[in-house]
Amino acid sequence: MDIRQIDPRQQARTLLDEFKAFAFKGSVIDLAVGVIIGAAFGKIVTSLVANIIMPVIGLILPAQRSYENWKATYRGQEIRYGLFFTDVVNFLIVAAALFLFIVKFLGWIIRHQNEAKAAPPLTKDQELLSEIRDLLKQRAGDAGTPGA
Repeated sequence: MDIRQIDPRQQARTLLDEFKAFAFKGSVIDLAVGVIIGAAFGKIVTSLVANIIMPVIGLILPAQRSYENWKATYRGQEIRYGLFFTDVVNFLIVAAALFLFIVKFLGWIIRHQNEAKAAPPLTKDQELLSEIRDLLKQRAGDAGTPGA
């Protein structure tokens, strides 16, 4: 293909159309909303850890918020593992909250929706047809075995 035959305006239009099709799909917008809500949820959990849980841990441990000052020094460099400990607690709380919400709460909702959508009971005709089908399958299986 000769490069002179490529129309840049057509290429730009095609690229723009592809971008619009991608950006305005419902799933992309849902993802954006999820990210925004996730960021807000992260701030709430960070506040919970920093303002409630870690102060309670500070009450258990001697001194006020002493865990923040936990550190080791190696060759003149401070390794502040107390702040890392705070972040690990923060992560565990986020993970637990997401587990409870997604696995337990949403799973419970989905199970109940699926139970509501369960197939209606079979009619008498359908039950008889099922029994006939099962008997025919049983007979076909018996006919295939030696000595039957």
